[in-house]
Amino acid sequence: MLLHLYLDEVFLVSQFPPPDFVLADSSIHGIEIYKPAPVEDDISTAVVDFKCPQCGAVTAYSVVEGGLKCTHCGFYEVDQEVVVGKGAQEYEFTLETMGRAAHGWGEPRKQLACTNCGARISLDATDLTAICPFCASNKVIHQDASQDIIRPRFLIPFRIETHESHRIVRDWLSNTWMVPKELRKFARIADFIPIYLPFWTFDATGSANWQAEVGHTKTERYYDHSDGAWKTRTKTVWNWESGTLEMPFDDVLIQGTKHISRLLLQRINQFNLNNLVPYEPSYLAGFQAQAYDVPLDRAWKESRRVMRELTREACFDQATSNLIRNFSMNLDFKDEMWRYILLPVYVASYTYGDKVYQALLNGESGAISGQRPVDWKKVWFVVAALLIPGILLGIIGLITLMFAGIGVLIGGFGFVLLIIGIVISVLVFQKAQGLDDV
Repeated sequence: MLLHLYLDEVFLVSQFPPPDFVLADSSIHGIEIYKPAPVEDDISTAVVDFKCPQCGAVTAYSVVEGGLKCTHCGFYEVDQEVVVGKGAQEYEFTLETMGRAAHGWGEPRKQLACTNCGARISLDATDLTAICPFCASNKVIHQDASQDIIRPRFLIPFRIETHESHRIVRDWLSNTWMVPKELRKFARIADFIPIYLPFWTFDATGSANWQAEVGHTKTERYYDHSDGAWKTRTKTVWNWESGTLEMPFDDVLIQGTKHISRLLLQRINQFNLNNLVPYEPSYLAGFQAQAYDVPLDRAWKESRRVMRELTREACFDQATSNLIRNFSMNLDFKDEMWRYILLPVYVASYTYGDKVYQALLNGESGAISGQRPVDWKKVWFVVAALLIPGILLGIIGLITLMFAGIGVLIGGFGFVLLIIGIVISVLVFQKAQGLDDV
C-alpha cells in the first residue's frame, strides 16, 4: 500500500485519488503526491478555425464592420462586441489564479521568428509575410505558434483602418521640412503592419509612512556693526515633518514587449481602457499579434517602481514646503491585482541609408510617433542663414567705426541679430536630433 499525500492531509488509502485531484511530481520513492486539479478559466480553450460558412474561404476581422468578413465572397458575420472597460476582471497574485489562467491563442496560428532581433510574432494561419515588423529584416523563420503562453483576457479592437493609417503617415511626414525630400515618396514608410501588442495592467493600494527635514525661509533684521546700519537677510529654518499616505493605483500600464521603443510607446499611449472587450480569437483574424516577452514578475517590478515614484511625489506634496532634505519613506502594497491585455498598434520599421527607423500608430486613437531621418544639409543651411546676417553686420560695424556712431549702431544691431540667430539655431538643432534619435 502506498502512502498518499493530499495537500495538507496525510492518510492511507487503497483506492484511486478523488476525481478533483491530479498526480504531482514526487522525489521520494514509494510516496505519491496529489494536488487539486487546476480549475479551468471561463475563457474557452477550444481551438477554432475561421472559415467562411458560405464559400469556405478564409475570413478576417473587419475594422469598419466590427466582425468577421470573408475575403472572397464578402459574407459578413456580426461579432457581438461586449465592452467591459474598467470592469474587466482582474487576477490576484496567487498560485491559484495563475493555474486558472487559460493558455494559448485559442486558434491555430503561425509564428514568425526573427533571427535578426529575436522577436516572435503570432500570425494568422494564412499569413505569408516574410518581414519582421520591428526591425524590417527578412531573416525570419515560420513555425507553429506556441500555446504555452498565458492567454490575453481582454483587448481593445482596431478602430483605425489601413487606408486611414496611410493618410496619417503622409501628413506626419509633411509636417517638417527637416526630412529628406525623397522620404515622402518612400513607399515602405506607409506599410504599417496592424499588430496587437502585449501589455500588463496593475492595480494596488500603496500605504506609505514618510519623514523628512522641511525648510522654510525667514527674513530677519540684524544690525551690521561694520556699516553701522540695520539690514535684512533671509535664512532657511529646517524642521522635521512626517506623514502617512494611502494611495490607490488603477491600471498602471506596463508594456509586455522588449522590441518596441518605450519612449515611442509612451508618446502614443492614449488608449482608453474603458473600451476593453473580452478576448476572442476572432479579433485576431487577419491581424498579427505578439505574445509577451516581458514576464509577469518583471512587469510587476516595473509597475512597483512607477507606483513608488508616484507615491514619493505625493508625499512631497504633503510637506509644507518644497525645500526637502533627508527624505525617507516606507511603502507597503496591498490588494495587488493584474491583467494581461492586447492593445492595437500599427508598426512600421524601414531602412533609410544604413539605419533602421521605427514608427508607431495608435490603432484606436490615431496618435503617431516615430523616428525620421534628418536631411542635415538642409539643417546646416538654415543655421548658416540664421547666423550670417548678424556676423556680416558685426564686420560692417567694425569697418565703419571710423564714422563714430554709425559703426557702433550697425555693430550693436548685428550683435543682437547674432544672439537671436544662435538661440534659434540651437532650437533647430535640438529638434533635428530628436527626429531620429529615440
